[in-house]
Amino acid sequence: MPELLLELLSEEIPARMQAKAADDLKRLVCDGLKKAGLEFESAEAFVTPRRLALVVDGLPEKTPDISEERRGPRTDAPDKAVKGFKGSLPKGAKVEKRKTEKGEFYFALVKQKGGQTKEVLPDVLTGALGALIWPKSMRWGENKVRWVRPVHGVLSIFGGKTVAVEFGPVKSADTTQGHPFMAPKPFKVRNFRDYKAKLLKAKVMLDPAERRAVIEAEAQKLAKKAGLALKDDPRLLAEVAGLVEWPVVKMGSIDKAFMDLPPEVLTTVMRHHQKYFALLDTKGKLAPRFIVVANTETRDRGKTVVAGNERVLRARLADAKFFWDQDRKATLEGRLGKLTERVFHAKLGSVHDKVLRIEELAAELAERCSANPGDARWAARLAKADLSTEMVGEFPELQGTMGRYYALADGEKPDVADAIADHYSPLGPNDACPSKPVSIAVALADKIDTLVGFFAIDEKPTGSKDPFALRRAALGVIRLIIENGLRLSLLDSFEIARDQIHPGEYEFSQKIARAKAELNGGGSIITARAHAQLKKNVPGREGTFDSNNIDLLAFFADRLKVHLREKGVKHDHINAVFALDGEDDLVRLLARVDALGAFLKTDDGGNLLTAYKRAANIVRIEEKRDDKEYKEVKTDLFDTKTEIENDLWQNLHAVQDSLNVSLKGEIFFESMAALAQLRPPIDAFFDHVTVNVKNNEKVRANRLALLRSIVVVMDQVADFSKIEGGER
Repeated sequence: MPELLLELLSEEIPARMQAKAADDLKRLVCDGLKKAGLEFESAEAFVTPRRLALVVDGLPEKTPDISEERRGPRTDAPDKAVKGFKGSLPKGAKVEKRKTEKGEFYFALVKQKGGQTKEVLPDVLTGALGALIWPKSMRWGENKVRWVRPVHGVLSIFGGKTVAVEFGPVKSADTTQGHPFMAPKPFKVRNFRDYKAKLLKAKVMLDPAERRAVIEAEAQKLAKKAGLALKDDPRLLAEVAGLVEWPVVKMGSIDKAFMDLPPEVLTTVMRHHQKYFALLDTKGKLAPRFIVVANTETRDRGKTVVAGNERVLRARLADAKFFWDQDRKATLEGRLGKLTERVFHAKLGSVHDKVLRIEELAAELAERCSANPGDARWAARLAKADLSTEMVGEFPELQGTMGRYYALADGEKPDVADAIADHYSPLGPNDACPSKPVSIAVALADKIDTLVGFFAIDEKPTGSKDPFALRRAALGVIRLIIENGLRLSLLDSFEIARDQIHPGEYEFSQKIARAKAELNGGGSIITARAHAQLKKNVPGREGTFDSNNIDLLAFFADRLKVHLREKGVKHDHINAVFALDGEDDLVRLLARVDALGAFLKTDDGGNLLTAYKRAANIVRIEEKRDDKEYKEVKTDLFDTKTEIENDLWQNLHAVQDSLNVSLKGEIFFESMAALAQLRPPIDAFFDHVTVNVKNNEKVRANRLALLRSIVVVMDQVADFSKIEGGER
């Protein structure tokens, strides 16, 4: 069966967009083929910096015959609807009236013979190309189509013949080009096998996986020859593979004068700015060598390429060394004043304002983190100071990291210096989580201040939008608490953070500064009346903004579900425990969730959940109907013949006594075991006792109160109403 080959040749596609674009092209074309009734055996997409390619194998030469029945409007429908239905049918369709259970309708029998696949393909391919969306796209020339970069050619072949496709100013052909420098001459293509072989001959490796393998193998070979080891960096490897069509791997040298720079500076310059691979010596330290991957072969076997890259790296490292030397002339403490010039948020003040807040919060959290409060306070004060250094200004990726080096140079304690470096972490699910007490306290303070602050000014995440990365901050707090086993009340922490926040403070201070300049020609005096008026006009300045801690706690519950999803923890179990009054200790909460999950997997747990929901539903319905609550249980109204009610009541008291001990001691598996004792008496109650007895309102009310008691006792362990399932 014939194959379809499609290639779009363009100017350089950004590496970060390549993989998704290849997947999207494959999906869009395959969806279009299926919609046209065309089945196929396989489809595979490829991408290089200059081309997107797709091969679909096993397509039929003709589309299948279609025979289908379509139901139209009722026979008594308006004429416009009937005409519309008939007008939508292809020629030759037979229309008839047919009675159904819902009335008489028009039915059409549509039969269409299959057409040539090559006649369907142009619409499928054009539609797919037009529907492919890039993160950033552009127009070029006078045409109206958009693409990531200007398109130079479209190769489109089916069964060895060109498929007519137009994309902007470009018409499809059976030719393409190889490497833009080493083999730019166009060549014809018959099929995918021919296409891939000729590309390889023209210095283009089509498969990204093949390019990655070649780069890694050659880099390892050069490193081994020099007695060094290649630093593992899968993300950089994938990115570099997306920058070249014909990888040529070479090794360069770093001037020894730069090797006293912090290793993070060296790797940042090489990795982020030059896309070089770092090498390690036998002791695991950075070696004065690097790996560069070029996109072309040269007559001098890469000597000019290596020399050029060494020259560029030398210039960048010279800048970094200058910043390193200059920054150490001032202490971190001496840089704090500069933070007043950096706006954190218009309603939350400057970065210096934030530092003052996290300083107080870190000191309050220190004891819970087993940290020295003085060290936590001081580390928080210095945590953001490196933002005003030249090095971080040039290389923002090094914020925190450079603060650690400068703190050590200033003679600060190692724990304080480490906290400065660690306080941004964890930045994501794969980032290491701080484990040192001072680092934990400052990292928690920074993230909690951010969360409480933005919730206070109503800048909460909505849908997919989260401009201030609050979801990431919440996940960071969750990881810090769980992975370090911190016994911490979230609500108490929110309250401490909220007390430090004064929305509008920064706007107010800026208005004062402008008023001084405008009213007094730049002087420093402003009348009390003008000061009061300005203060009145600042939103939120009238007092501390009362953030909704419950909303923030619910936000944490959602983030916790995301964090625990991969571990198989059910979201409704988390809801059931989070719903308990005052339950905001994540360590205790997870212990409850573990015990609850294990309990509900047992027969006793599953049956008890069903009984709980049955009891809760009966009470809810009857109380709503009677417009009253049934709370008081009177033992003298129990049926003395069966003792079933009394047995349930006594078991509830026994379980309550057991829960008082196990819940206080946080022995939650024992709490669940205690609940399991309720299954037999509850089963007996529902099997043999009628709740809504007729002609005896007192007994009915007493039995409803007994059912409420079941709910009250069980709700001390978890809110079972939040758990899915269990209904009869």
